[in-house]
Amino acid sequence: MSEQLADELEAINSIYGDGTLSPSDDSPSTYILTLPGEISSSTLRLQFPPAYPDEPPVVLGTHSSGEHAKRGAAARDLALFRDAVGDVYEPGQVCLFDAIEQVKELIAAVTTAEKEEEEEEEEAVVVEEENEKRLSSYDATAATHGTQTGGDPLGPEPPWTLSLPLIELKSTFVARCAPVASPQQAAQYLQHLLASDKRVRAATHNITAWRIRGPNGTSFQDCDDDGETAAGGRLLHLMQLMDLWDTMVVVTRWYGGQKLGPRRFALINGAARDAFVRAGLVEEENKQEGKKKKGGK
Repeated sequence: MSEQLADELEAINSIYGDGTLSPSDDSPSTYILTLPGEISSSTLRLQFPPAYPDEPPVVLGTHSSGEHAKRGAAARDLALFRDAVGDVYEPGQVCLFDAIEQVKELIAAVTTAEKEEEEEEEEAVVVEEENEKRLSSYDATAATHGTQTGGDPLGPEPPWTLSLPLIELKSTFVARCAPVASPQQAAQYLQHLLASDKRVRAATHNITAWRIRGPNGTSFQDCDDDGETAAGGRLLHLMQLMDLWDTMVVVTRWYGGQKLGPRRFALINGAARDAFVRAGLVEEENKQEGKKKKGGK
């Protein structure tokens, strides 16, 4: 054992605890490295050539994955430690401390990402269960209402105009708008949509907004987030900016399992605007710009 390796062995065991780096029974040049317990339970087999540190250590493989390690964790730690040694090694310089510190950061980052992914998967399962409950609830309500009234309780199909679907990170957004003359009609249209379209009522959110001019200068406007906090208010604000009246809009979102953050509000309003354009309530931007250019000649 070289003097530099002996000093490094002593230093590693002093910093991380006795037994962190210990000789193997296999060969005098082979050592067992126990990664610090706060980041991993894996132990790795290292081989130090006689010329170390002029030559790099060789990471032979995994010695043990630990008692409670997740499946694949040992292989992950092995790959990360090999990468760390490759990054920090410089000829003539001992490298184990730097490699251990780097692999601690790498494993911490990977563990955080895995935890976030697990949380998102759990959230997606919860959302799916809630959607199934909602679907069952709507089915039961519609069946009861139909039995009580006799015949079709839904009335005629609302004159919806649909947007093109917007898809991002597996979440899908579709908007539909329709002319309405009263808040009661808007509520009836929404009820018809939820009762007649299983896919819509099983969606994660159905965000609604409407603006209606009433008699004698009165007006009505309202919105509903349907669990997508602040989305209904933003949708209503869009209608105010576009000066739309006697219209309702429903934006349906099917959650794809990955969070979109604030970006979701732009997608919700983008889908709504596309529905308004397709309904002829507003003109497309390129057409408006063309008219402005033409008028300026």
